Amino acid sequence: MRELTIRERDLEGPDALHALVAHELSFPDWYGGNLSALADCLGDVCEPTQVTLVPAEPESEWFCRARRVFERMAAENPQLQVVVEPSAGTGVAGSKGSEADKGGNPASPRLEDRPEGLTLVDGTGLELRADLTRLVPRLRPDRLAHELLVRAARVRGVEHPTAIDATAGLGDDSTLLAAAGFSVTLYERDPTIAALLADALARAAADPRLAPIAARMTLVQDDSIAAMQAMADTSAPAPDVVLLDPMFPARTKSALVKKKFQLLHQLKSPAEDEKALLQAALAVRPRKVVVKRMAKGPWLADHKPSYSVAGKSVRYDVIVVPR
Repeated sequence: MRELTIRERDLEGPDALHALVAHELSFPDWYGGNLSALADCLGDVCEPTQVTLVPAEPESEWFCRARRVFERMAAENPQLQVVVEPSAGTGVAGSKGSEADKGGNPASPRLEDRPEGLTLVDGTGLELRADLTRLVPRLRPDRLAHELLVRAARVRGVEHPTAIDATAGLGDDSTLLAAAGFSVTLYERDPTIAALLADALARAAADPRLAPIAARMTLVQDDSIAAMQAMADTSAPAPDVVLLDPMFPARTKSALVKKKFQLLHQLKSPAEDEKALLQAALAVRPRKVVVKRMAKGPWLADHKPSYSVAGKSVRYDVIVVPR
């Protein structure tokens, strides 16, 4: 695992931080040395990496903003771990000296309507927000064609393919499919997570870069297992692809990410009945069921796939359904 420690006291300012991170994490030449570029590059980290942040006392505003970017991207990228260590006498959120770690009960998660978007927060300072704009670099045609999910879901001879994302979560995978030309129906049963996703879709619809993609995405707040079972009992047209990601929301060993997703764990847990989820997906008779797994994870419900498309950290098992 790569390890990088960033001490605010050793840096002269934000430019020094960006230069250090770009050098140590081998960021690409296009890295712009700003927080948006930092988020994009941290999201693309593809090997296990731990970044330890040590704020000064008091913590500067620029370091605080950068820390929040590191924490947000750690919550979204399972290859990235972020640890925040306090300076002497400080009580930085997420440190060993925080009240939550001393056994205090954090406030219940709540939604806050902020200028940057609907945000899930709690009393420990953790935040979570759905944001599809950070996917824009991955949606370029030259990069999209190499996305593992797009390769796994590709169907030949279908001009306007359709897909069901049965475990929509915060919508990243559905966005990739929609960018690849699929019309996607997203199912999310938890009302709070669905609200976060709905807000992200609304913001995407107002963004010229994402508007055509968001137009192909339809969010349904419902239990996907029940919905697919009902679909199988009717003459509804079968989707071309059903995507299952039962790893959401707990699919990383990072302690900080686990703290981040404690916000979601209090709302929902990972799929409790993987067999029922897979059976419901097969029952609607798609051309393919695509299952997202960790690279070395077991098959879903012990069902052997027809083939797999694998990367360093993620694997897509493809079950081709006889028609």
